[in-house]
Amino acid sequence: MFRTALDELGDVLARVEDSRIDAACRMLAGARQIVVYGCGREALQVKGFAMRLYHLGLPVSVVGDMTTPPLGSGDVFLASSGPGETTTVLTLMRVAREAGATNLLLTAQPGGTAAGLADATLVIPAQTMADDQGPRKTSVLPMGSVFEGALFLLFEVMVLKLQSLTGASPQAMRARHTNME
Repeated sequence: MFRTALDELGDVLARVEDSRIDAACRMLAGARQIVVYGCGREALQVKGFAMRLYHLGLPVSVVGDMTTPPLGSGDVFLASSGPGETTTVLTLMRVAREAGATNLLLTAQPGGTAAGLADATLVIPAQTMADDQGPRKTSVLPMGSVFEGALFLLFEVMVLKLQSLTGASPQAMRARHTNME
């Protein structure tokens, strides 16, 4: 089963457009402020990415934290909505847009409502809960696990690209790691 799951993840990530990954990384590297959001298990991946953005020295917050600043012009709102119809994501994207921020969406559904609200979209062509049953099921893994796993690997590659863009050294990243463990 591991081989099958890993092959599925590899197939998904091989279909993510490199040029869009690079554009997203440039967008994040140039942001005045980055605020991130995801629901459910996607939120776990997004929060892990926020931690790495912080390690890179980028100004990042997670929606729901008490220290999350208001968004405005020059800011990026990064949202993950695999199914593309997550109500909270749609609402927050509208708020970010009205405030003048740029919406960066990660989704498996480029025709979803969320994609229509995005200024930039990273399409991760993986099974989510929107298509995990019947003939549309494409993965051995349950529900949205392929999308969530692909997010983790995509974010790690983005960290490497952002490290190069920002010039953040491994030592500087380590120095930003918490000592409160």
